Amino acid sequence: MVARVACLSPYDEASVRAWFKGRHRVEVVLVPDPPAQDAVVAACAGAHLVIADRRHKHRIDRAVLERMRHRMLIQQAAVGFDTVDYRAAAELGIPVANAAGYNKESVADWTVMAILGLIRNSFWGDRQLRAGRWMPGDPIRLEMIGRELGGLTIGIIGLGNVGSAVAKRLDGFGPRVVFTDVVAKELAGARQVDVETLLHESDVVCIHTPLYVDTKGLIDAAALSKMKRGAFLVNAARGPIVDEQALIGALRSGHLAGAALDVFEAEPLPLESPLRALENVVLAPHVGGATLEADARLEEMVSENLLRVLDGLSPLHVVNATAIRAGG
Repeated sequence: MVARVACLSPYDEASVRAWFKGRHRVEVVLVPDPPAQDAVVAACAGAHLVIADRRHKHRIDRAVLERMRHRMLIQQAAVGFDTVDYRAAAELGIPVANAAGYNKESVADWTVMAILGLIRNSFWGDRQLRAGRWMPGDPIRLEMIGRELGGLTIGIIGLGNVGSAVAKRLDGFGPRVVFTDVVAKELAGARQVDVETLLHESDVVCIHTPLYVDTKGLIDAAALSKMKRGAFLVNAARGPIVDEQALIGALRSGHLAGAALDVFEAEPLPLESPLRALENVVLAPHVGGATLEADARLEEMVSENLLRVLDGLSPLHVVNATAIRAGG
């Protein structure tokens, strides 16, 4: 059998072919940059394997899924899978898998960096120094007075791969750690609480939950109002989990002391976004997981899953509890 592979992610044909390591004959179909929904439908219709869009732009909705004839696997080349209608895929017997945990170390590193930068005003201080403000008699030291991480309470929303890696790193700094998750979990030195308690008690709230229907807008105006005055918010998960306008209001009013954001409701972040003008916000262009190690791990995980399916084995990291379809 020649397996047809539809690739919606920004990889070239040679790279995709290399993932099969010469073990299977494949036909690779690429699609143009988004928006190109008609091309997505056409490419997926006859595909045995679909590599979803790691940029979260091309959508695999029910209309795409219903036209798929072979339906062996949809493999997301990322952790987030919100651009795939995984529930409809389950109804149609199509397994959807992600690359769970491939970038957990990288994102955890970025998160701890962001926390330290916020509580020590490091990013703001860098801008002030470059602007020439460090001069004799300048009270910049008083303006930059910060907090010790060991004296704070850190709240982690979502104790999955990334959340657990963040907690592991924080252990060496000695803060009190609370976390919330959809299932009961245990973590040495930490306490599981409900979301409201976490928001109320935390000096820094870190978001590491996936984006799906139940978490979209999870951190809205009501949730932000429950956070301590002077607390910080770090989002390295997905932008739509946070109501951006509500966050801007909380930052402008001083209710929140600051935020570090690697993800946004609209990406790239619009030039007119008020976030760009706020001095108490650290911005990054969705690069928390962007390391050489993470990229190599991602390609290996995607390759392994595609090969498993063509070898007749069940794929790993299936997110919609759907078994592999025999044949094709």
